[in-house]
Amino acid sequence: MDFVNLLEYETAAKEKLSASALSQSVYDYYAGGAADEITLKDNRRSYDRIQLKPRVLVDVSRRSLATSVLDQQIALPVLIAPMAFQALAHSDGELATARAANAAGTIMIASTLATTAMEDIAKVFDNDLAKESGRGMWFQLYAYKDRELTRGLVERAVAAGSSALVLTVDAPVQGKRDRDMRNNFQLPAHVQIKNLLGKGGSATFPDGETGSGLAAYINNEFDSSFTWKDIEWLCSLTELPVVIKGVMCAEDALLAKEHGVAAVVVSNHGGRQLDTAPATIDVLTEIVDAADDKMEVYIDGGIRRGTDVLKALAYGAKAVLLGRPVLWGLAVDGERGVKNVLDILRNELDITMGLCGCTSIEGINSSVLASRFMV
Repeated sequence: MDFVNLLEYETAAKEKLSASALSQSVYDYYAGGAADEITLKDNRRSYDRIQLKPRVLVDVSRRSLATSVLDQQIALPVLIAPMAFQALAHSDGELATARAANAAGTIMIASTLATTAMEDIAKVFDNDLAKESGRGMWFQLYAYKDRELTRGLVERAVAAGSSALVLTVDAPVQGKRDRDMRNNFQLPAHVQIKNLLGKGGSATFPDGETGSGLAAYINNEFDSSFTWKDIEWLCSLTELPVVIKGVMCAEDALLAKEHGVAAVVVSNHGGRQLDTAPATIDVLTEIVDAADDKMEVYIDGGIRRGTDVLKALAYGAKAVLLGRPVLWGLAVDGERGVKNVLDILRNELDITMGLCGCTSIEGINSSVLASRFMV
């Protein structure tokens, strides 16, 4: 079936993943948010409230979507966000996603909680085209209570050829996710956290737990005492640029800048952590202002259309991270599904740029916004 937008992929994925009790649990894990899912919904609604300003009689016959992040050239300003347990959506899991990202000329951020080892994901980007652009896998890190385990993950990411390290900082404890608790979300026996298999730490959820197995895992394994002083320790482990994912206010952006962070991701974890936190687009400008061109700023959450990408760039984001739609494409049609999701978004962004009088990503600014939305 040919899909024309990302929302159609979600509908198809929901139908496919609702075929059994296990699949329904997987869909709810992917789709759900924290508590009443207010932030989850507001991530989407906030984009709908922003209006763009069409421009006419501008020569837009030649348009380029290419840009760079951390001096790495990408073909469009859309990166694939780190997402755990992709083998639950499709048997090829993260490998299918990586292949689609590589074919699209962009970057995949591989999760610590991947169901494919980081080394295998990184190999997908070991080709001449990716090397010429300086583009590779980025590795997303959670800080474990076992510091040697955390150190080992960083060292492996470097050895595998990762071109950036992305530390997720908004999960010192698990947000209350009602759907996962209701479903007693657990990993099937054949699905494991491959980055930890035989490397220390636990490669699966703890036994004998009721409710969300992921919440139990996080409470057992993640270091809730990790603070800004530990960022210095982390940066000392690698020469890779360090990105912090989960910044939602200017105060934390300023601290990130003080601690030598290369970039921040404005993220509320897809509405899955603190419910009633603001939508990411609503706090983007204050974080861009705090970064003051000393750090790059990216954003995720709620992006479903090319118009959303343009709005995020207009508010000062260098690029966006795409999450759930990638999983829907993966669930529906594996690598081809993910590739088509990226192609749809690329085409929509290209059309939106033409209608707003933009010919390059670098030329996008708040002038494309309707007057009352300009910053």
